Amino acid sequence: MQRVIHLLKIKLFVATMLLAAATVWAANSAAPDFSLPDESGAMVSLDDFDGQVVLINFWASWCGPCREEMPLLDELHQRYEPLGFTMLGVNVEEDSTAAQKFLQGTAVSFPILFDRENSVSKLYDVIAMPSTVIVGRDGTVRYIHHGYEPGNENDYQDQIRQLIRE
Repeated sequence: MQRVIHLLKIKLFVATMLLAAATVWAANSAAPDFSLPDESGAMVSLDDFDGQVVLINFWASWCGPCREEMPLLDELHQRYEPLGFTMLGVNVEEDSTAAQKFLQGTAVSFPILFDRENSVSKLYDVIAMPSTVIVGRDGTVRYIHHGYEPGNENDYQDQIRQLIRE
């Protein structure tokens, strides 16, 4: 039994180190550009927001924490948009029907984009739902968050404020 526990600890350590390595690799590198359709079918690109601080939130309608944080993200968007900030919600579901139904009951003021082929989530190495990437005005990935717990929105706010001031 001790040997099994020891092996599990080693596997957990290796997995943690791989995750940390992936996060370090992506932070402070150029944010990959992408174009995805919004709810109306119009194409929206990350490049459309050059010079702004951009929070990209990868989410799915089946994800409880995603649904929980959506109204909080909208509050951040409304508060900081006049200061050169925008938020992009990227839904990762192949069939966006459930996402569109969720959005009917949870209206947001920021663009929702649909990554039905998961090409952008692969480009950003999304490994958890939700995942949040914050891009600075210079177009570099500055912060990466995997998952959501209540209170994370305070971290997002602090990071957005810092990047807006730069």
